[in-house]
Amino acid sequence: MAMKAQLAKLGLFDARVPRYTSYPTAPHFGGGVDSSLFARWISLVPRGAEISLYVHVPFCRRLCWFCACRTQGTQSDRPVAAYVDTLKSELDLLARNLPEGVRLSRLHWGGGTPTLLQPDMIEDLAQAIKQVVPFTDRTEFSVEIDPNEIDAPRLDALASAGMNRASVGVQDFNEDIQRSIGRLQGYEVTRWAVDEIRARGVASLNADILYGLPHQSKARITESVQKLLSLNPDRVALYGYAHVPWMAKRQQMLPSDALPTPEERLELFDTARRLFLWDNYAEIGIDHFATKDDGLNIALKTGRLRRNFQGYTDDTADVLIGLGASSISRFPQGYAQNDPGTGAHTAAIRDGRFSTSRGHVFSSEDRLRGRMIEQLMCEFRIDTPDLCRRLDISAQQVHRILQASAAQFGGLLQLDDQGLRVPHEARPLTRMIARSIDAYALSKAGHSSAI
Repeated sequence: MAMKAQLAKLGLFDARVPRYTSYPTAPHFGGGVDSSLFARWISLVPRGAEISLYVHVPFCRRLCWFCACRTQGTQSDRPVAAYVDTLKSELDLLARNLPEGVRLSRLHWGGGTPTLLQPDMIEDLAQAIKQVVPFTDRTEFSVEIDPNEIDAPRLDALASAGMNRASVGVQDFNEDIQRSIGRLQGYEVTRWAVDEIRARGVASLNADILYGLPHQSKARITESVQKLLSLNPDRVALYGYAHVPWMAKRQQMLPSDALPTPEERLELFDTARRLFLWDNYAEIGIDHFATKDDGLNIALKTGRLRRNFQGYTDDTADVLIGLGASSISRFPQGYAQNDPGTGAHTAAIRDGRFSTSRGHVFSSEDRLRGRMIEQLMCEFRIDTPDLCRRLDISAQQVHRILQASAAQFGGLLQLDDQGLRVPHEARPLTRMIARSIDAYALSKAGHSSAI
């Protein structure tokens, strides 16, 4: 109770801070990055390098009320088929700018609901990608799968295309909670999808579950986590529901008076966390869990764990190129984001240019603070000697930033010449600590709860 009181005194239960899947965060992207600079960055990828691709499919059969992703509802396959054609044209543009010999490290299809693509669309898109950026024997191809929007023919097409990691969204298995968030998805439907995925030889399975939903209690999240554990996922993301109805209007349909308090959110997280640890999952960063032999756990142990827009990753590629409306690309030089509107994105591609509408060019200060935040989010520490070696900076420069950060947290953080460490009891503050290192003003739009 004393630690909970100290966390409250430091503002944990009142703070709204970024999730820090990038630095700077997306609200700070500006208009200084356009399609010509984006094409230039692509051309600078070294020959023979391995890069990663993210493909955004911004369509759903139904719009879940809790979701804040960029997507649109459709009951027809016509706009989806047209969008796949646009993605193929975008791949043609990529091929014209990409140096020879580039291969694929990671491929991820997200959304939206990428599994609403029909089998022929899946095959067509996968083949178009492979023609531009061929797979290697180490390529990881992951797809976000909605158990309500998948069947055997589509799973056959995905497996044939090379999918070797599947990500299944669960949210919560309690029917009352599902009704309150507009996402009905029974355990048996999810079990069927998982069994069918496994039956096709897909070796790795991710699952997402949320805490902080309306009507959630410790008993209910315990039951949902136990059901999820019965599916034996290799990797689990335990995300806090971000209630931002001023940004995602459909969240206004949720019963806000039934949302747990920040203090209750922490109890829900701790309840789920203990269940994963008791089942021998390794704790990865602030909100992921993985089996002992999963790539995330191996990356954590070997110092290769990284943070990206999907959360945590073991991908070591220096370049991530986003395809589709609103997708974000990451280069050593900075970030570039496609136009968020499907129509505007399509119009740009038809005009023979990338739809890049904003982004950010890294400064030396961005690289330093970004790496500090990534170390903190991945390892709960900031390694001063490592930063000095990587970025050719002085220990004094690093120490000044860390000293200012540590001073804000009442002696909870451990600071010495080797860097800064966050003790286990202070880990709920991690995003707030990252915020103290962030040199940019907090977005006027606000962010999600710190816990």
